[in-house]
Amino acid sequence: MRIDLDTILKRCIEINASDIHLSVGRPPTLRIHGMLQSMDGEILTAEDTEHYTRSITSEPHVKKMMEVGGVDFGFAYKDLARFRVSAFRQKGHFGMVLRQLPNKFMSLEAIGLPPTVKELLNKPRGLILVTGPTGSGKTTTLASMIDIINQSHACHILTIEDPIEYYHQHKKAVVDQREIGVDVSTFHEALVKALRQDPDVILVGEMRDMTTMEAAIAAAETGHLVFATLHTTGAARTVDRIIDAFPTNQQNQVRSQLSVSIVAVISQLLLPKADGKGRVAAFEIMITTPAISNLVREGKTFRITSEIQTGGRFGMMTLDSHLLELHKKGLISYEDMISKSYDANFIAQEASAAGLKK
Repeated sequence: MRIDLDTILKRCIEINASDIHLSVGRPPTLRIHGMLQSMDGEILTAEDTEHYTRSITSEPHVKKMMEVGGVDFGFAYKDLARFRVSAFRQKGHFGMVLRQLPNKFMSLEAIGLPPTVKELLNKPRGLILVTGPTGSGKTTTLASMIDIINQSHACHILTIEDPIEYYHQHKKAVVDQREIGVDVSTFHEALVKALRQDPDVILVGEMRDMTTMEAAIAAAETGHLVFATLHTTGAARTVDRIIDAFPTNQQNQVRSQLSVSIVAVISQLLLPKADGKGRVAAFEIMITTPAISNLVREGKTFRITSEIQTGGRFGMMTLDSHLLELHKKGLISYEDMISKSYDANFIAQEASAAGLKK
């Protein structure tokens, strides 16, 4: 007998699972503390997954899924939780993954970010990038930052998302949220129009292509505080990724623009806790200084990591140093510290010098 979707959603919320996987040939499956666990129940049939999908997916979204193979949208379950839904076709059948979104904004302290990051939110202009692989908590970090600005600044915040994941109420700020495919066709189109909508702060859900990157950099240059995400790890790689997206004959100009517009790059990963009870974020934080600005302008991004290593007084830290700190505190395992580091040999030597064992 098919497990009722209400039961699956309630179970996910009760145990704070991050994701629900509904796929033909397997029972409903939850991701708990980073690990997949099947629920007790029947293996799902093609009829089951189609029933689940159609029960929460609008007809326009179903039509789009049939045309292009998949669709993403936000879904509110009563007043208990919101989910980011990815509905898709696989092997000719319907499949669905629902990512549970926290219903409360986390403080930056709870996320694990240092106080210096909060100070960045008072900047009048510039580009703040939050980067990391899918599922690393970028959206949660950005939503928390936007909420802090919303509470403390009388300004206009404009978000451009695909889909809208966290709903922001008007607080001290006016907040307008635009969804790709619903309110506007593309990120680039939304960014171009944004400049006519008197924004002070702009959130770009994802910089997917050159035209979006170009528009985001231009917005940051013209007096707006712009937040955006990229699927990169590390500050230097992030800068390189943006520059490499442009044709060779434009790259010097982009380096020059980035050198004055980037305020910070916050790169993050989510790792399972050593005790198996939840996950913890590891960060690399680059805050632009005159020295880093010069490195970006001169195309010497390979030296950015050295600047981060010596930039502790500005609130900077490398991913490796944070991984080592998390392991020292017993929060992550030795294996995860090594596997997620940039320089495994160096971090192993540092751990050994500190008396930390495998």
